[in-house]
Formats: sequence, C-alpha cells, structure tokens
Amino acid sequence: MKTTAGTPLLAVNGLTVEFPTTEGWLPVVEDVSFEVGHGETIGLVGESGSGKTVSSLAVLGLVGHQGGRITKGSIRFDGHELVGSSQREMRHRRGKEISMIFQQAVRSLNPAYTVGDQIGETLRRHLGMSRRAARQRSIELLDRVHIPDAARRVRDYPHMFSGGMLQRVMIAVAVACEPKLLFADEPTTALDVSVQATVLELLEDLQRDTGISIVFISHDLAVIAEICDRVVVMYAGQVVEQGSAEELFVHPEHPYTAGLLGSIPRLGATRRLVAIPGTVPPPGSNVSGCRFHPRCPYAMARCCEDTVPALVQLTDTASSRCLRTAEITLDGITIEAITPEGVGVP
Repeated sequence: MKTTAGTPLLAVNGLTVEFPTTEGWLPVVEDVSFEVGHGETIGLVGESGSGKTVSSLAVLGLVGHQGGRITKGSIRFDGHELVGSSQREMRHRRGKEISMIFQQAVRSLNPAYTVGDQIGETLRRHLGMSRRAARQRSIELLDRVHIPDAARRVRDYPHMFSGGMLQRVMIAVAVACEPKLLFADEPTTALDVSVQATVLELLEDLQRDTGISIVFISHDLAVIAEICDRVVVMYAGQVVEQGSAEELFVHPEHPYTAGLLGSIPRLGATRRLVAIPGTVPPPGSNVSGCRFHPRCPYAMARCCEDTVPALVQLTDTASSRCLRTAEITLDGITIEAITPEGVGVP
C-alpha cells in the first residue's frame, strides 16, 4: 500500500444521484465527496444500500443507463469534468481510462462468446488492434492473471471456468487497456478464502506493475484492511467517515464505523459480537437529522433534529459526520489483528 500527494486522479465533490419512483425522484446518494490519488487504493465500505455502487456507476457515467440522474456535484478525473460529458466521451473513457470489475463475474461475461473474444473486443474497440493482435494480447493478459495454459483457454467459454478463474478473467478484461483507475465492486464475494487471497494478491501485483489507482468496494473490513490505503465509510447514501486505514481501524470517529468493526469475529475472543440493530433506511424514508440515529447507541435528542450533520474535517486525513465526535470515545481494532482469512485474532 502507498500514500500519495498532490492533485488527485479522481475528485468527487458533493455528488447527488436520484432515481425515479412512483412518488417522484428520490436521492439515493447525497453530497458524497472523496478523492483517489495516483497509485492509491481506497475502500468504499458500508452495508448493502449505502450507495457504494451507485457512486461508482456515477463516475463511469452509467447511472443514466439505470434510469438515474446526477442532480448536483462534480466529478473530476485526471483534470477533466465528467458531469455533463456526452455518452460518446464516456464510452471512450470507459474501459480505456476508467474500468470496473462488476459483482458476480458469471453474470458479467456473455456466455455466448469465448473469454478471448470478450477481452479482444475491448482491445479492438479502444486500441484499434486487429483480430489477430487482440487474440495474442488476450493470451498475454490471461497469462498475466495466472490462468494456466492461457493459449488454449482463450478459446473457452465462461461456463468452462471456476468462480475464481472467472474473477481473474474479469480482471483481465478490466485492465486490458491499462486504465488509470479501476473500480473493484465486491470482487471477492462468494469466493473461498484461498481464492480470495489470490485475487487480492493479483490486484496488488497489477497495481505495483502499472501504477493503477483502485477503488475497492466491499462490506468486508478484513479485506479492506489488507489492501486499502484509505477508507471511505458510507451509510444511507452519505459519507459518514473518512480516514487512513490505520487511523480509522484503531480510532473510529463515527458510531457506525465502530459498529462495523465490532461485528468482526476474532478467534479466541471471549466477548460477544456486537450487532448493529435494525437495517439501513431505504431512500425516501425521511429520517430526520443524522440518518444513523435510529440504530445508534449514542444518539441524543439533538441527533434527531431536522438539520443533517455536516462532514467535519478532524485532521488532515480524517473526517466524520457525527455531532458527538468530541464527546465520545469509540473502540477500534488494529489492522494487524485481522488475518488474511478475514477472521480477527485477539
């Protein structure tokens, strides 16, 4: 892992995304801001429904394909404003400059085409390669992601690969044009521990070799601790905390972050797991004040008032959206206490 300084590769500021419902347009993501440095890996963390994937799709210009729209905010990538860009421009950037590993590789690959054809399509479209050159490059990419006998397997169809191998194929598709920024949306979900470790190692190797920046989307804090430099915690469509991985794990500033950390099982620990009661409120639920207050053990009357707490900068690298940050001390966990298998140890 590494830290970066200077102008960020990606800067998201005040992003708001809405989707249509029978009751009108509802915000699913509100006032989201975060940055990604050159060669940096950040983690987007939160329960399902927190807005992690929608924020990423907004950067790739794909929310319109889902029926949504960006109503506020700025997305600057490599010095260029993406909000308001034409679909033609975004199609040029997607795959070539910004890429994404989507959830569930088996659903993301077309079963009617070989994996070589699907990797080659990206190369021919963005780099203008001939079919022969694209096939040879596809073999090189499969070999790079450690697919055995790549020259033969390039002619195989997705159903002929295991789940872990399919995830490697998806990585090969995503990095085919050597993009500057990669979104990895739950790339280790449904993989066993050994395959998960292999996929994470592969991403780290690719980053070291190419200098690519990675936004790693996950609810698995053990994985986040292993691969990320900084962490952005999201809840109910808002960023509630940001910080370096080390400071956020050891000294969480928001009760939601502390609740997530408290739910990590640890071998040999005598304490009970801490469950966060309730569920993430759906869009349009009209929770007043702090959106986490119905589930928060530290909530007071002022947390329920109409004013939404601001995301307050605490240090150069840390910020929190909590009215009681200066009043409460929350329990954390050291990164070293989490094993690569995703189970904490005392």
